[in-house]
Order: sequence, then structure tokens, then C-alpha cells
Amino acid sequence: MKKINVYSEVAPLKKVLLHRPGGELENLTPKWLNELLFDDIPWLIKAQEEHDHLAKVFNEHGVEVVYLADLVEESLHTPAIKKQFIDQFLKESNLNHHKSKQKVYDYLSKMPTKQMILTTMSGIVKTDFQTYRKQSLKDYIRDYPFITDPMPNLYFTRDPFAFVYDHVSLNKMHKNTRARETIYGEYIFKYHPMYKDTPKVYDRYEDYSIEGGDILVLNDQVIAVGISERSEPDGVENFAKHIFSKTDAEVVLAIDLPKKRSFMHLDTVLTQVDVDKFLIHHDFLGNLNVYEIYRGSRPKTLRIIPKNYSIKRLFSYHLKTKITVIPCGGDDKIASDREQWNDGANALAIAPGVVIVYERNAITNKLLQEHGVKTIEIPSSELSRGRGGPRCMSMPLIRENKNS
Repeated sequence: MKKINVYSEVAPLKKVLLHRPGGELENLTPKWLNELLFDDIPWLIKAQEEHDHLAKVFNEHGVEVVYLADLVEESLHTPAIKKQFIDQFLKESNLNHHKSKQKVYDYLSKMPTKQMILTTMSGIVKTDFQTYRKQSLKDYIRDYPFITDPMPNLYFTRDPFAFVYDHVSLNKMHKNTRARETIYGEYIFKYHPMYKDTPKVYDRYEDYSIEGGDILVLNDQVIAVGISERSEPDGVENFAKHIFSKTDAEVVLAIDLPKKRSFMHLDTVLTQVDVDKFLIHHDFLGNLNVYEIYRGSRPKTLRIIPKNYSIKRLFSYHLKTKITVIPCGGDDKIASDREQWNDGANALAIAPGVVIVYERNAITNKLLQEHGVKTIEIPSSELSRGRGGPRCMSMPLIRENKNS
């Protein structure tokens, strides 16, 4: 079996990457929520219980679960690599004052590797240092509690890097708040004993952003990508160029979305739930501006064909089968908006016609069942406060197919 094998959104899931929420959620405060891309503060203990329930569901269905912090720990397997990681983390945390930088370096380097990794994720608070003194003009001007920022969005493992076929897209994140999340992927794909040789179709050092929530691998020839609040048109073009140069994909379907937080990624409004069924937000049932992207006649060029098609028409043509679209929240505008906001459209297929969903989206879940889709409903009173659902929280490493 391959170490990476993702040629579908719905083929039987065999291995998945998660990040269990940690101290980064307890470092959320009302004053700094907007900067950290949160609308509310999840209760950590309950969020962890809900996340553990998700992991249990995977295990009960024969899916191996691996955790981000464990993979990073296994990657930092020599003192030299650990030192390199800490130095890079401090640099990308914009910790430039020499005395502060040295204190934090000493603080992190004395920790066991796993504890150090979790600390970089949770954020370092000034009160962690009893002897901390204001070191710079910025310290005096801005009453900010953190030396290094927390990364509360990390439990949405879908976004920092995404697997496409047997490649990885190590993404450039759009928001500065999330930019450091991809450090962990960089070290996994550079130093992990199993994953260090994984070929890339995108890199975090590219000029333009693209995020994993915008990438849907529909089959071995067709990939859908959202042009969204978080994935720029130039990023989508560069992604397509790399895909065509490194894989046998035939077309990238770029779908233009409104540039707003409630539709931040393609998978917030559209996910595949069976080989011929898609769950979609009511507002996206009609015609959309979409772009069929093909290889150009010369290397590293593209042929782009604009269309004004519905998702149903677009996917029926490219997947060569009749497609059924199931509206999140049904035809009721209020229910549709409410359940999409609570990630009703963000389902994760663990097999064709078998999906993990949030239990709170009762109307959507009933509609799925009426269309022959089995729903595995998980609690989400706290996890959903981060504005992400089961697909956002999980990054498939291996799905079963003829190549696996």
C-alpha cells in the first residue's frame, strides 16, 4: 500500500490525519478573536471530547488515525533538526528582539520534543516567563499577551497541506495568522522517515495562496478548486501548472466563489457524498462562473475556458455520469443559511454513500438519508465554533482504489 493515495473524495478511507485541539483554544480571548480568525471561544474540554468521538468513529470503521504532533515529533529526530525547527519557528513568529528570542529559544529547547511542539502550537504567553520584561517599543505600545501567537485553527488539518493523488500540496496560507501552520508540514515532508520523499505539487514559499479546503480530488483525471477568500486566482493557476507537469490529471475545474468568510473555502459550500451525489449550499444551485483549465500547447502554459454552468451540469459532463445535488438545509432559505453556517455542507465521506456529519444539522442529514446516503452523526457544540466541519478537520492520507 502506498504511503499517500488520494484519487477520490469518496473511496473507502484507510488512513487520516487529525490534530486534537489543545492549549491554543484556551489562549483565545474576546479581544483578539478577530485576529485569530475565530468568532467564538470553544470550551476546550468539550471540544476534545467531541474530537475524540470523531477519532473513535474513524477507528470503528477501520480507519487508522495519525496525529499531526506525532508526525512532527517523528520528524525532529535529531538535535540538529530540532534546533533548526525552533530557529525557524521563532523567525516566522517575528520574534526579532535578541533577548526575547534567546529566552524563548532556551525555554523551548529544554522541553521534550513533543511538549515543545505542542507549546509552539498553543502559543507562548508573556506570563509564562516570571521574569519577562518589556523589550521593545512594540511591547509598550500594544497591550498584547502573547510572545508567539497561538494557532487555534490547527484542528482544521485540511487546509495547511492537502494530498492530491500521491503528491502533497504544501500550501501557502492566505492569512498571516495561519501562515506558520505549514511549518509542521515542511518538516514532515523534509525529515519524516515515511513521508520525507513525498513529491510536491505546491510549496509554502510560492507567491500566491491556495488552501486545502478549496481542493477537491474528484477522480484521477479531474480536480475541482475554489477561487475563494483564501485561494487566489494566481495560486489556482500555479497549482494547475504543477498538477499538469507532475501528474496525469486532465482538467482543473476552477469555481469562483464570493470572497467572504461564510464561504471561505469550496468545501464550506460543496462536498461529495457518493460517486454521483454532492451536497451543496442552496445559493450555489444555479449557474456559476467556472473555468475549465487544461494543459497548454507549450510546457507550463494553460488553456482556460470560461463557462457559466451549474455544478450539476459541470460535474455531470466531466465525471461522465448523471449527478444529483442535495441542497444543504433543503429549500428553506433560513434553514439552508443556518445549517451551512454550522458546516452542514461540509461532510466527509469515509466510503461511497457513507459520510460523517455534525448531528446539529438535522434537516440536511435527513435529506442525505432520503437520498440513500448513510450519515454518521457526531456532536459539535464546541468544534463547530471554529467554523469548520468533519471534512475541514480531517486530511485523508490513504483512500482505497486500484492503485493502493
